[in-house]
Amino acid sequence: MKEKMRIVVKVGTSTLSHGGRGLNFRNIDLLARTLADIKNNGHEVVLVSSGAIGAGCGKLNLPERPVDLRVQQAVAAVGQCELMHVYDKFFGEYGVIVGQILLTRDDVEKPNVKQSLLGTFESLLEMGVIPVVNENDSVCIEEIEAEHKVFGGNDVLSAVVAVLVNADLLILLSDFDGLYDGDPRKNKDAQRIPVVEEINASIIALAGGAGTNFGTGGMATKLTAAKIATDNGINMVIASGSEPQRLYEILNGKSVGTLFKSTRN
Repeated sequence: MKEKMRIVVKVGTSTLSHGGRGLNFRNIDLLARTLADIKNNGHEVVLVSSGAIGAGCGKLNLPERPVDLRVQQAVAAVGQCELMHVYDKFFGEYGVIVGQILLTRDDVEKPNVKQSLLGTFESLLEMGVIPVVNENDSVCIEEIEAEHKVFGGNDVLSAVVAVLVNADLLILLSDFDGLYDGDPRKNKDAQRIPVVEEINASIIALAGGAGTNFGTGGMATKLTAAKIATDNGINMVIASGSEPQRLYEILNGKSVGTLFKSTRN
């Protein structure tokens, strides 16, 4: 591992919330403390965060994720405000400033907008700020409509961001603690695969459905993210979000979750 790395960490809804009953402050605190410490150790950190709709559901006391698109976008608007308020509070406790970047499709497809966006990232990182990235769910229907996704959720968005900022490592924290040779929710004998050298047809065949009711990502979107990252020279790790402090082990080269190796130097 390099002494100084640029790391993109994606955190899923299941890590940030209690299944729609409100935000998981214990996990958010652990995540903020760990990322702040990693930054203080000389690394540059970008956080790609899901959870806007989950946070909005908790704030509005909704029992489940709404089905109507118009309501989902309204809930996302409330949740995004709540989520950034909490991030600002917790990261601030550890002396770190955060800045919000909300993306839409045009931001990564139009060259001039993309270049301007990269300049924003670089400036924030130069100032010691941790950028917090999410797709703009309140105006961008592609991310929250499963059948019309552009990024395939924030898993793929995190890979796009990692490529944009030329990251050294992408880490996906979710309710999956890695890629298994079977569905661990149905097969207790399923074994975690510690390292994937190549994302081929047999690996893709291992992908299952989405994880929680409040999240939108499944293993399929994580493999898509891994393909984007590794094809662009970036190693990627899928690990459990229930223990954010295990990020230290990942950075120290220990076997945590599943490592997808870059296909080029």
